[in-house]
Order: sequence, then C-alpha cells, then structure tokens
Amino acid sequence: MSIIWAIIIGFIIGAIAKFLMPGKQPGGFIITVILGIAGSSFATWLGKALNIYHEGQSAGFIFSVIGALILLYIYKKVIEVMYNNPNT
Repeated sequence: MSIIWAIIIGFIIGAIAKFLMPGKQPGGFIITVILGIAGSSFATWLGKALNIYHEGQSAGFIFSVIGALILLYIYKKVIEVMYNNPNT
C-alpha cells in the first residue's frame, strides 16, 4: 500500500511543480510521478546534508515541491539541449 501512496503523493508534488514552473513542461503522467518522487527524495537528501532533517525524517510537502522544481528545471534544460542541438 505504501507504493501506491508514494505514486499518488509523487503525482501531486510533480503536478504542483509543473504548475509553478513557467512555460511548457516536457513529459506526461509517468514523468510527473517520477519527478515528484525524485523531488521528495532529493529534498530529503539535501535537508539531511544541510542538517535540516535528521536520520529517519523525510522532507515536508513544501520542501518536496521545491526539490521537484529544481529537478524539473534540470530536466527541462537537458531536454532542450538534447532536442535543440544543431550539431546532431
């Protein structure tokens, strides 16, 4: 059951990140879910690295959205470089 909750929460976090990021966003449902789950994991890792969170704690909702926004920005730039590169 926890996997289903991770997918649902990941989708919500990813959807909010896509809504907050200006411009057209690449990817569909699967990318949105992966983005939300990875954003939450990234935010947890970053929070532990900055001593905001301790062992066993995970990122909160807002910090997870911020993590998803960071990953969405990186993903968007990678897609732009891959598909707009005139040298390929």
